[in-house]
Parts: sequence; C-alpha cells; structure tokens
Amino acid sequence: MPLDQNQPLNSLGFAKTPAETRVVVAMSGGVDSSVVAAMLSEQGYDVVGVTLQLYDHGAALAKKGACCAGIDIHDARRVAEKMGFPHYVLDYENIFKDAVIDEFADSYLAGATPVPCIRCNERVKFKDLLAMAKDLEADCMATGHYIQRISGESGPELHTAADSSRDQSYFLFSTTPAQLDFLRFPLGHLPSKDDTRALAEKYDLSVAGKPDSQDICFVPNGDYASVIRKLRPEAADPGEIVHADGRVLGTHEGVIHYTIGQRRGLGIGGLADPLYVVMLDADNKQVVVGPKSMLSTRTVPVREINWLGDAPFASQSEWHVAVKVRSTRPPTDAIIRPVSATEATVELITPEEGVSPGQACVFYDRDSSRIFGGGWIHKG
Repeated sequence: MPLDQNQPLNSLGFAKTPAETRVVVAMSGGVDSSVVAAMLSEQGYDVVGVTLQLYDHGAALAKKGACCAGIDIHDARRVAEKMGFPHYVLDYENIFKDAVIDEFADSYLAGATPVPCIRCNERVKFKDLLAMAKDLEADCMATGHYIQRISGESGPELHTAADSSRDQSYFLFSTTPAQLDFLRFPLGHLPSKDDTRALAEKYDLSVAGKPDSQDICFVPNGDYASVIRKLRPEAADPGEIVHADGRVLGTHEGVIHYTIGQRRGLGIGGLADPLYVVMLDADNKQVVVGPKSMLSTRTVPVREINWLGDAPFASQSEWHVAVKVRSTRPPTDAIIRPVSATEATVELITPEEGVSPGQACVFYDRDSSRIFGGGWIHKG
C-alpha cells in the first residue's frame, strides 16, 4: 500500500496505521523477543512471529535456557497463540551448520576465539530470515536485541542501548545500512531488563520469569571442546606446551582446550613466574605460553570491516574513535587507519591484554552513543 503523506508516522516509522503495517518478529522463545511481539500486537500491528530451528531437537530438548531450543519454540508458539498472531517455525539447521557451526569449529582449530553469535546475526537472522520477511511482504523486521536505531541526517544510525549493562552492540556491528533500514529494535530505549519483565507480566506472558540464556545455543553447558571434538575429531590431537623462548614445558590434549590469556589449568606448575597462553599454533599443535607482558598489544589488524559512518571509510587516513576488542570490556580510545575499504590497522591508545584473533573489534563514537561498525581481528 502506498504511504499517505498526510498520515503521521507510526511508532515503527511508517506513514500508515499500525493495522496496515506488517512486521515480522524474530522470536527466540525468550522474554525479550516475546515482549516485542506482544507489544507490537497490542499496538495493532500486523504481526507475524517466526522462530528458527537452528540445530537438532534431541540435543535442544536436553538443554534448558539456550535460545532456539525445543522448549523455546514451544514458548514462542504459546505467546503467539495468546496474543492472536500467526507463528511459523522454519528449519534452518543446514543453513546454520554451514554458516555458523562449521566456521566456529574451524576457527577454534586455527587457534582463534570465534564469536558465533555475531555470525548468526550476520549470516542467518539478518540475511536469510530478513529476506524471508520481505517475501512475506513485511514492512520491517523486529527483534528483541538491546540496541537502538535512530534516524540521522544520512539515514538510520546504530546506537548503543539505553541500558549499558544490556547493550548488544558488540554482537551487531556487522549490520549493514540496508539491513538497518529494514530492522527495528523496540527494546533498545528501555532503562533496564526489569522494564522488559514488567511488560511481560503486563501482557501475562508465560515466559515473564524465564531466565536469560547464557551459553552459545549449540554449546551445552559452555563446553566448547566437546562440541568441536564431535565436529572435528582431530582437534583433540595432543601436542606440546612451549615457552615463547622455545623451551618445551609439557604436553597438552588438544589446542581446543585453551584460550589466549589463560593462566590456570596449564599443568606446568613449579615455575618461578606465572605463565599465560599467548598464542595457539594449531598447525604445529603447540600451545605457546609466556609472561603476562606478552599479552599486551597496541596494534590490532582488522578485516571484513562493516563501516556505518556517514563518509566513506577510506576517505580519511585516520578515524579517532573508541573500540571494543571484547564484548565484556568497555570501549577504549583508538585510532583507525584504513588500509582499504574493508581492512585497517587499529592503534589502541592504552595497550590491551589478551586481544585474540577471531574476536570482533567494534567502533564507537567517542562523543555519543553511535556505533560506527567494526571488523574482525586477525593475526596480521
């Protein structure tokens, strides 16, 4: 239906009534996306709920609290039934395995520390699911992510959530301008998660008291090693624990059991000074350890950059921003020096410890809540 220029914009930014505005809601079965669907339905929007089955139901049903598990599909369906909007479950198992799980395993084998939730948003939810939403003739797609989409002079901008403790910008840096134009994040402005749960109780949703998921959805109990061992049996090959100076200090039972910065559980006690994992050499099956000072770095090579600034990324020789090199760390001042439209060297003003290949480096405006995108840290 053509937009009526005399019609005021509705809460999703369209010049038509809510009833004339179709919105696909990505429903994981958790409280956040359930509240989004219920809230939009109550406001009169033409809501269509979609839940993705991303991995084997048998494994899913044995695990509580992970998104998109069997019980979560059931919970999403109950919310849709209560609020009276259609709900569909799509089998994305093969897509998810090819786009997310296989790379997760291969990255670990290569000595990196991957972030599969970012790849899932990038390659599944905001690609295939978003395309499906357009096929359903939706005007937009809404999710339960804690992040804000704000209209700027050059188009929609990505901004951090009002509640910094819930902000999910680190996991959404790869959202492209075209995707951002179609996406909506109705919870990003809320002061706290308590406000979300209060809305769930207001709508009398069965998931109001459901705990948040903590683990990666396809990794039961956070045991990455067991999942990777099933996918890539060679990952458990033993090897040597080697000091950075070349000394062999011991043996290990697979590089997948270690992460950059790890100190405990190395099995090489009795040394005068504490040692940390400073590198994982998967090709030679070596875990390289050294003093804490070796973990500190100021130079971070970044590639696959998704730039969300107004001017082209390569139009300046330097960008003075703040960056996050891990999801749990606050942004720190940095200088980005573009190498190409999708590659750069990031100089951290204050050195960081444990910067690991496979993690994201996300760019933030130092003077506002705006996110300028980001890229993937690699070995250089």
